[in-house]
Amino acid sequence: MFYQTDLFEQPQMVDAVSTTSTLALPQLVDRISNISKRPRYALLVLNLIAQKAGRNGSLGPYVQSAQRRVPVRDWLCQALAPLAQRDCRRLAMIKAARAEMMSNPARPKNPAELERQVEEEVRLRILRSGRTNVSRAVSDLVRAGLLRRHYQGYRIDHLNRGAQREAVYTITLEIRQALSQH
Repeated sequence: MFYQTDLFEQPQMVDAVSTTSTLALPQLVDRISNISKRPRYALLVLNLIAQKAGRNGSLGPYVQSAQRRVPVRDWLCQALAPLAQRDCRRLAMIKAARAEMMSNPARPKNPAELERQVEEEVRLRILRSGRTNVSRAVSDLVRAGLLRRHYQGYRIDHLNRGAQREAVYTITLEIRQALSQH
């Protein structure tokens, strides 16, 4: 009998449960550093999720921010945005946004309004690149077996995104205990 392989087969993940009863923080850092190209960033994302997660270890699809409910990925991006303040690439991004605004013939004549529009454009660019960075970090954490991700929203929960679904991140009890010990 002929069987077709699953086209949407999930990648093999590292077991989240270790042989010891609890996972120590150095072991957690080691596991992340073996999987991720940016282990410090991934650890920050994991820690933010652990701090904000509910009793079941889940965070999402929306998080209550100061003004409104935002998707969890956007909330993580906003929480990590201060990291971009000191980045030399941010200065280049500001210069590029300002140059684009200056070359636009429909730019505002008021310098204060022009600066506000440049700042808004930079904020949007940081948010856009931050979403990508958060997604990569979460994918690394999923591959390391430290986090589970599914999508919730319109009609049904699903492993794949799309169709108006937002991400939900769930950490294991073992990871919550490891992060709460320190």
